This record gives sequence, C-alpha cells and structure tokens, in this order.
Amino acid sequence: MSSTEPTKGIARRDFVKGTAAVGAGSVAGLAMPVWGATTANDRIKVGLVGCGGRGTGAANQAINADPGVMLWAMGDVYADRLQNSLGGLKQAHGNRVMVDQERQFSGFDAIDKVLDSGVDVVILATPPGFRPDHLAKAVAAKKHVFCEKPMATDMPGLRKVMETAQQAKNQGTQLMSGFCWRYSMPERAMYGEINDGALGEIESVHSTYHTGPLGTRARTPDMTDMDFQLRNWQHFNWLSGDIIVEQAVHSVDKMNWAMGNRPPAKCTAMAGRGLRNGAERGDIFDHFAVIYEWDNGARGFLTCRQQANCSNDNSDWVAGTKGVGFIEGWAPRKSRLVFADGSPEFRYKGGTPNMYQTEHNELFKAIREGDLVNDGDWMTVSCAMGIMGREAGYSGRTITWEEIMNSEREIVPSKLEFGDRPPIEIPAPGVYQFS
Repeated sequence: MSSTEPTKGIARRDFVKGTAAVGAGSVAGLAMPVWGATTANDRIKVGLVGCGGRGTGAANQAINADPGVMLWAMGDVYADRLQNSLGGLKQAHGNRVMVDQERQFSGFDAIDKVLDSGVDVVILATPPGFRPDHLAKAVAAKKHVFCEKPMATDMPGLRKVMETAQQAKNQGTQLMSGFCWRYSMPERAMYGEINDGALGEIESVHSTYHTGPLGTRARTPDMTDMDFQLRNWQHFNWLSGDIIVEQAVHSVDKMNWAMGNRPPAKCTAMAGRGLRNGAERGDIFDHFAVIYEWDNGARGFLTCRQQANCSNDNSDWVAGTKGVGFIEGWAPRKSRLVFADGSPEFRYKGGTPNMYQTEHNELFKAIREGDLVNDGDWMTVSCAMGIMGREAGYSGRTITWEEIMNSEREIVPSKLEFGDRPPIEIPAPGVYQFS
C-alpha cells in the first residue's frame, strides 16, 4: 500500500502525550499561511473527496463555517454520486459553490486531480479503506485536511496515518479528525472534568453503541465485484473496518478520552454475525463485546451492535475513585457526574451547538488565525483500539497493544481497479488467525 516503510514497534509509552483536551496551539514561525480578516479576495478554496452523505454534510458545514470559504473542486469514484452532491450543495449555497466542469473529477485518481486544482483545504470523506493513501497525498501537497473517521481499516494503513499526522504537525498544516464527539460542547465539559480529576482515578468505563443495521444496495447486472462492494462499502471489512471500526469507534474514542488518551495493554472480545443475510451484507459482523485492560488495572467494556428491532443506546458510564459519570450521547442534558462524598452533581448547562458544525468552525478559525489543530496523536490511538477489538473478536484471542501495533495484516488491495474481487471469507473465532 505504501511506497515507504511505515513506523513499527511503537510502544504504549510513546502514545502518552498528556493532551486530553482538544484545542489549537500557537504555531508562530511554522510554515503555515496565516489568513487575515476576510475580504472579497481572501477566499479559502475547499476540495471535497468522497461525495456521499457524510462528505456532502462536511462540505456544507465548511461553507457555513466562514464567509470566505468556497467549494472549489469535487472528486468521487462515481460521477453520479458527485453530481447528486453538487446539485444539493449548489441549491443550498449558490455561488459559494464554484465547482466548474473542469474541477469535477471521477475515478480512483480523483484525489490527485482535486489536490492539483488549486485548493487550500481538502475534506477526505471516502470509505475508510482509502484514507491512509489519500491523507498522505493531501499532507504531502501541504493542504489543510479534514479527515473523517476512522482513518484506516488495517494497521499498516494506520501506521502510515501516524507518520502523515507527524508530517502535518512538522510542516504546520491543519489535520482535524471526524471524531465529532471531541467537538461536542457537553462532552467536552464532561470529559474535561473527568480528565481534570473530578472522578479521581478512573477504574472502569462502559460504553455502548447499539443501533440498527445500515442500508444496502442491490446488485445490478452492470456491477463488477468492485462496484458492488463500493456501493455497499459499510458492509465490507477492507472498506469500512467492520462496525466497531467504522461506527462504534466513536464510543471507543470516548473511552480513550476518559482514560486520558492512554492506550490499553490488551483486550479480549466476543463477536459474531447472527443476523447478517444476503450478499449485500458482505463480511462484517453485527455485534461485538470487548474488554480493554490497562496496566493499572482499569478496564473498559464496549458493546456495539447493528441489529433491527432491538433497544438502542449510545452512552458512557465512567467510574472513578471519587464518583461516577453518566454521559448520554443522544441526550446530553441527562449527562451528569455524581460524587461519592455527596457534593452537588456536575451537569453541563451551556449551549449545545451542532458538533459537526463546531468542527469546521474551529478548523477555519485556526486557519485564519495561524493556530494549529492536529488530532493525530489521539485519533490514531482510538483507531488502533477499534482495530484491536475487531481482531480480538475475529480471532477469539487476547491481543496486546504491542501485537496490534506490529500487525502486518493488510486488507486493502494494493491496486484499485474495477473488476473481480476475491471471494469473501467470514472470520470464525478460534479459526481466524490474527497476524
């Protein structure tokens, strides 16, 4: 996948950065453009790569974030998806969308053409399997980047992301992740208090992401294997990373946040595919239960599922030596910290702006003011924890942090082209071999 050898043998201690909060720091002297006050000539040109629902939403939020932002170029494997996105964005934003015909690119090389089109910022919102290479290209081109989560579906790809994130930091270009809960004001308040010691030493975290199955698209006679998988990308491991990496990684990230962005020592999992039927459902599982363990004895318990007609939940329970926190992802006003000494509960009383919009507001503010946002350290820990949980569930064996960081399993094809794909194989715990 990579033309360079990725970093290997990364120890847990190298991830402990002590940067639990999200924010921007001064980068005076770094080679990053400092944008002044917005004027008619002070435009920020944005390129969108990946024109599905999330990419279109991110482009909309980027345009809303700053009056000088304009959508300048768009790219997607499929021209029809690009046109659907472009039509909706033009209707919403009029002349702020300046994607002329010559800046509409389709095919696997659309990323290269978007980067060469004169953009200042690129939004990466393709299926996750493409992101390590796309991010590397964008940072090498010295573009500011908004990169959706997860950033990779296998560890060779994630090690490449780690290198790229450091490169962005060194050159002073922005790298913001799509881990949107880090930009949610209620969650920032709750986890800020937790990271400041309000609950004492954290001993246990229980996180849930229980929801229904995602939609599918039936195969038509004109579809190759690659077409079929791309149109149903959430259901194929090499493209999505499975539900724990693609969706429930939000809950993994909040667990990581509660633990101060310190990676676990090991994890054990149970997982399966009880209700997945039909070729469109690919090779992913529909439930995981993972136990993460830290060196100090703390444990994290994650359960996630995509099953119809079941109770849904997205919440986090954080227990420390001084109290317990209840963080309700879909009902933030119910979130609270309860203290063992009887002190008044802590509740967030501020506003609840759209966290997706907050991401882009802060990104473009940082670009304007010459500050640096780089989410690389903690976003890669969260992605690695997701992949670690998936591999533990697939294999049925306990996996250590060192083992996952040195995993050589590549699931993304080295050459991307339309046509046949190898037959899928459903992992079987106890049979699947972790490597």
